[in-house]
Amino acid sequence: MASERPGRKAKPTAKPVVDAVTNEGPERIQKLLARAGIGSRREIEGWMEAGRLTVNGEAVTPGQKATVNDRFELDEKRLEVAAAAVTVRRVLIYNKPEGEVTTRKDPEGRPTVFDRLPRLKDTRWISIGRLDINTTGLVLFTTDGELANRLMHPSSQIDREYAVRVFGEVDDAMIERLKAGVLLEDGMAKFSDISQAGGSGINRWYHVTLLEGRNREVRRLWESQGVRVSRLKRVRYGPVFLPSRLTLGKWEELDQKAVDTLSRTVGLTPVDIPQKTPDEKAAHERQRRKSPGGGGKKTGSRRWDVSDTKPARSGGSDKPRGSAGKPARGSGRPRKPHSDR
Repeated sequence: MASERPGRKAKPTAKPVVDAVTNEGPERIQKLLARAGIGSRREIEGWMEAGRLTVNGEAVTPGQKATVNDRFELDEKRLEVAAAAVTVRRVLIYNKPEGEVTTRKDPEGRPTVFDRLPRLKDTRWISIGRLDINTTGLVLFTTDGELANRLMHPSSQIDREYAVRVFGEVDDAMIERLKAGVLLEDGMAKFSDISQAGGSGINRWYHVTLLEGRNREVRRLWESQGVRVSRLKRVRYGPVFLPSRLTLGKWEELDQKAVDTLSRTVGLTPVDIPQKTPDEKAAHERQRRKSPGGGGKKTGSRRWDVSDTKPARSGGSDKPRGSAGKPARGSGRPRKPHSDR
């Protein structure tokens, strides 16, 4: 450690604020309701445009402000927004299996990613991004709408990493086109990085990263080059990696350190995770054990695969690296080219 120069006093280090952040005064309605866990900002704006949301009996528009003391109704049903008075920031990681849709309710009656999550009182889980029904892997959930919005917004430049098995001939020219940009039906798209991850013949694994989350973007990019995606799994979202211990259909809640790292990634002040009561702990543990894939076994020490530095990019490799500079455990890369565990 370098010594300080003589005659200079060290500047006091500001202590991060980790107490609950109170929210007073009028603010944009979609932000207030998102923080209360009612829904995402985009979803709430859709309710406004459809005339489904009212405040104090009057229809509202995007950008309008209100407080937690106002009366909110959706389809003439009262919304409870007391949770928005204090920021409650909890985060789950979930290993999504095939066959589940990333929506709260499915009109076709298919299973959803919310079905196995622990139940909450006075708030609800918000999914951070989506995966299509045939894609497996990491999905993040939070009770804080502001955190969800910042992690999903394109301006935050949060990258997502996928393990993808491609069926077809792939050459260097194709990879360069995918990294330079391809015109899809909804605009230009590209991978920020592509690296080989094993396989042989015309079935090969790659790891690809994106800085946005458009619908089926990974699949559409590869299909634009005349090849087909036969397996797709998200293994990282920003600084959060999918740990190898988390089997399909299982979830875990991030600890304080991991949530703080995630918060700082998008410029939010850390807040304390609320302590669960013994009854809540017991209920959540029962629900976790009911989820398939883990047999109810307890994990050992909780070491989250959350990095406070961006994955290293050198020499064309795309190996996730933890905050200590070593490859992060459980980065989600397939151990064998033919496996998607």
